[in-house]
Parts: sequence; structure tokens; C-alpha cells
Amino acid sequence: MQTDTPSTSSAVFAANRARGAVAFDVRVRDGVTRRGSLHESGSLRVRFPSPEGEGLSAVFVNTAGGVAGGDRFEVRITAGEEARLTLTTAAAEKVYRATDEPAELAISLSVAAGAQLAWLPQETILFDRAKVLRRIDIDLAEGASLLLCEIVVFGRAAMGERMQGGSFVDRWRLRYGGKLVFAETVRLDGDIGGKLARPAIGKGAAAIATALVVPGDQALVERIRQAADGFGGEVGISAWNGFAMARFCAQDATRLRADMIAVLGRASDLPLPRLWIN
Repeated sequence: MQTDTPSTSSAVFAANRARGAVAFDVRVRDGVTRRGSLHESGSLRVRFPSPEGEGLSAVFVNTAGGVAGGDRFEVRITAGEEARLTLTTAAAEKVYRATDEPAELAISLSVAAGAQLAWLPQETILFDRAKVLRRIDIDLAEGASLLLCEIVVFGRAAMGERMQGGSFVDRWRLRYGGKLVFAETVRLDGDIGGKLARPAIGKGAAAIATALVVPGDQALVERIRQAADGFGGEVGISAWNGFAMARFCAQDATRLRADMIAVLGRASDLPLPRLWIN
């Protein structure tokens, strides 16, 4: 009888990890946004529903059925001048328990002058002992517009599950006109459940989120704050360096999602993806 050595087991594990990449660009043709070149590989796919007006919608599908430790996914999107593009996911993305290496997600968004890009994926749900490293790099030309949100849910409350331990590292970099205007890395690891329970960190939060709006100013901040009485969780918003940022924290992921929809509706005239409201 043959017994696997540690090196053999590691090789088998690595060979069974999911890999996926999508890269495409959009450009305006005869006043309408259309897809240009497209590259897909591995388990990551993108589909384009029927065009809506002058803009274009894209929906990402992960045929691997989720994300596990050691998986690698990469997305690269370029929006040409005056293009209008809205991106979302077919469903919430589930990140499962990792035994060793974290899953790695790399997202790169490039938006030309006069273009509008909305990056609005559905929630990322972290299971207990999940490990994920995410990088979001955004390069906006002067005159470009961006609406971006990311929602992270710690466990499936409806199933009585909470994330207790694991690792979540989220690195964001935003450049505008070639200048770095925002850089942040969020790190939660170890006893994540215990940390989120602390009043100064999450006060028992089950979900957190961030939204970026470019351009954004104090007038936008005040417009969003007018909806504060209807928020079900905690929402904070501020503006600097020509963009606005909203932070969300809630004990219930459904309430946070409703808060996000309210903020996005006041922040932009771009319609939400149909999958968000169906």
C-alpha cells in the first residue's frame, strides 16, 4: 500500500486549486458602449446581457462554485473614452475554509476620460477559517467616473453560522490622473469573531462594506446623510481628494445591503444591476 508523502499531498492539493482570469475592454461605437477584446481562462467567465440604452452590463460567473484556499482569480477591465459599463456577479461569492494558503483575488480597473464604470458585485461571504487576500487597483483618467462597492459578510447567519477564525486582507489603491489619491489595507485575522464583537471594532457586526464614488464632494456627502434616519446599520461618509467614501457596518447583512442600495441610489444616476433587485 502506497502512502502519500507531505510533498505529494501538497502537489495534489495545488493541482486541484481553481484558477480563473477574465480580461476585456469596452469602447464606444456609434454612441453605444460595446465589448472589445475578451480573454477568459479557467473557471471564471463573464456574460453580457442585452445592452441597456447607451451602456453595457457584464455579469461574472465562477463555475468553480466558490473560492477555497489556494485558488487564484484575476480580473482586468478597461473602459475606453465615454464608455458606460456596469459590472456585477451572478450570485454572492462564497469563500470556504482554507487549510493552508489563502485564496488570492486580484482586480484591476482602468477607466478613460469621460467614461463611467460601476463595479457592483454581490456580497462576498466568508466561511469560518476562510483565508483570502484581495487586491483592488483602480486607475482613473481625469474626467472619469467610478461607482464601486464591496460587501463582506462573516458567515451565514440564516444558517446559524458565524466566522470565528481565519484571515481577511483587503488592499485598495486608487489613482486619479496618474496620482495616488487613496491607499488602504484592511487586515482581520486570528479570532475574527471575537474582534468584530468588540464595541470599538464591530460591536457584533456580521457584515462590513465600503463604497467609493468618483467624483465626490461635500454636497454628495450631505445628500447621502439626508437618508441617515432610514439606515438599519452604521454608515459613515466623507469626501476628500475629489472622491467620496462610505463605510458600512451592521449586525445583519440584509440591513447592510439595504443601506448600500440607498447610498448608491443617491450617489449616482447609474441604475443598479437587475440581479441586485430581483
